Amino acid sequence: MRQFCFGLLLAIVVPSYAQVCKTWHDSSQHRIQFVTVEDGVRLEVLDWGGTGPPIVLLSGYTTAHVFDDFAPQLTGFAHIYGITRRGLGSSSHPGNGYTAKQSAGDVLRVLDFLKLDRPILAGHSFGGQDLNVIAADHPKRVAGIVYLASAEDISLGPVTRADIGHSASELPEQMRHRPEPDMSSFSAYRAWQIREQGMAFPGSELRQEYACNPDGSLGEYVVSKEVRDALFAGLTAPEYSRIQVPVLAFFALPKSLEGQLERFRPQTIAEGAAMGLKYGLDLAWIARNEDALKRGVPRARLVELAKGNVFVFLTNQSEVVRELHDFVVGLH
Repeated sequence: MRQFCFGLLLAIVVPSYAQVCKTWHDSSQHRIQFVTVEDGVRLEVLDWGGTGPPIVLLSGYTTAHVFDDFAPQLTGFAHIYGITRRGLGSSSHPGNGYTAKQSAGDVLRVLDFLKLDRPILAGHSFGGQDLNVIAADHPKRVAGIVYLASAEDISLGPVTRADIGHSASELPEQMRHRPEPDMSSFSAYRAWQIREQGMAFPGSELRQEYACNPDGSLGEYVVSKEVRDALFAGLTAPEYSRIQVPVLAFFALPKSLEGQLERFRPQTIAEGAAMGLKYGLDLAWIARNEDALKRGVPRARLVELAKGNVFVFLTNQSEVVRELHDFVVGLH
């Protein structure tokens, strides 16, 4: 009888758990289509609609769904599209094609398919690599480019990163070992992101990055290590001096040193000094990248954003939307 009751309980509970994953649906107001960019390779393209010139959003490690909360804020003055690069999400996952030039070629083929005449391209993370190549090699294909915290010149070298690593062991314990994310549910994970990072990915993006366990908790991270490694291996230094199209670039500043000291409360002089060094080197890294862009594209508009992180379109959404609006108006 006990075994019978336990089996009956499982028969009731397990299907109800499974429904947690099956009943979720993407509520973002976009249309999804797939564009073939080469034999056997299709890219997911999102279309949020809108009125005005086209803006195409290019993500990095994430899929185009990371823009699901941001894109609708732009549809009042532009028609918004997003592309999920190969190897991620619902796009094809081939074993090659991950260099900057190949990725830019994928973007150009999507623009051809959509028949977009000189759109504005806005790239985050690795999306900045697409901008570098297209703006330098195919300037007539775009009206302007927007770096969403993605204007980094790898030729500057990892000097600051190495120095930070050298002093990392002296940082306060809670800076070296940040709280583990709450993986118990997708809503719990988003709440953890808000607490720790001041922003949260759209639920639709998290569903692209993590498997859903039968009980509704987050499962395996599904972004392939091989794809991530291939993206890093394909990085190239920007040729800013060849970029002649209008440029808008956002740079995410680190949290103020005063705020960090208040939050992490160093217990020794060495811990405080390590925090000061890290803060100074973070600022120096940003300044070096800003200088490289300004020297190559003197007329570029650079916007520094405080109190956020590299996902500036989520942490500093109103500022980014305002600047994008003015950029679009200035082009037309």
